[in-house]
Amino acid sequence: MKYPLIVSDIAILGGKPCIKGTRISVQLILEWIATGATIQDIVIKHPHISIEAIQQAILYASDAMKNEIVIEVQHSNAA
Repeated sequence: MKYPLIVSDIAILGGKPCIKGTRISVQLILEWIATGATIQDIVIKHPHISIEAIQQAILYASDAMKNEIVIEVQHSNAA
């Protein structure tokens, strides 16, 4: 398993990928990072989460986006 600390269980947050043994989703980790938190900030606030788990969450999200393609769609005003 590439990310053993990231799990998805339909009974926890509807199956969102989470840090194993918590209800802290990969998405939440990314939101914290995006709003300026460092990995160390997260560990201080949530000492039950390891640095390795946070790193795996970030890498998991990165892998999930590898094949993502954004297609810009323009709408015509013609009716």
